Amino acid sequence: MSARIVVGSRESRLAVVQSMTVVDFLRSSQPGIDVELLTMKTTGDKILDKTLDKVGGKGLFVKELDVALRERRADVTVHSLKDMPMETPEDLPILCCSRREDPRDALVLRTGVGMKPNLVIGTSSLRRAIQLMALFPDCEIRPVRGNLQTRLRKLDEGQFDALVLAAAGLKRMGLEDRVSRVFSVDEIIPAAGQGIMAVQGRADFDRALLEGYADADAWTAATAERAFVRELDGGCTSPVCAHAVLDGEGIRLIGLYWEASDGSWRKGSVEGPREAAERLGIELARTLRDGRGA
Repeated sequence: MSARIVVGSRESRLAVVQSMTVVDFLRSSQPGIDVELLTMKTTGDKILDKTLDKVGGKGLFVKELDVALRERRADVTVHSLKDMPMETPEDLPILCCSRREDPRDALVLRTGVGMKPNLVIGTSSLRRAIQLMALFPDCEIRPVRGNLQTRLRKLDEGQFDALVLAAAGLKRMGLEDRVSRVFSVDEIIPAAGQGIMAVQGRADFDRALLEGYADADAWTAATAERAFVRELDGGCTSPVCAHAVLDGEGIRLIGLYWEASDGSWRKGSVEGPREAAERLGIELARTLRDGRGA
């Protein structure tokens, strides 16, 4: 076993906070191993004047980190699972998932601005946009890019009345006080994997080193959610999304299907045993695609 493990991360403050949970775990569970953090700016972090669908998608947030793994400059990398492509390379599998933080989306109002008609809401997510328009028909949606601090700065400067952000990221950064409202998963279905961190690595990495960090419930939920999106060929340009809730040995999956040809969308749900997570994701995707959603 190597006496050194390098954990790769995007260089944003949120990414570092998330990656340090893995670093700290490995340092405490493997005291004989030197654990280091390697940060880097990804292509997705560098392009801030265009939405993701215009520049290549979520893969832009993992490209440089994948190269670091293949060149053995990093041994594992840490990502927000919602930002990862639905397909991962065979040689760089997802090794485990963290315990899930709050998966919901949150509304952050600018200080001094209350709920009102014609809110200008910043989000570059089509998934969020179409569900927000159903909740607030009078709102105006404007795109916003950048890391969490950059988006909040743009809000505070008055470029928007509100933002919609992942509750998990706000909590991990200690910014719960900025939250004006948290949407239920029925109001706004989260992105697949939202609130979960994924540890990715080379296929030959010793997964036993991550046993105390890996969370079986998060892995099962992510399996169902990602199977749903994958079946529908959903990516960063699509609002297709799903969210799974586990209850004992059972699982309930809700999903949103979007018809690209006319912009219509529908939701539906399915329940079953947790060991059938992937099958249930595929089943719900096909049901909604066939027009049998709720």
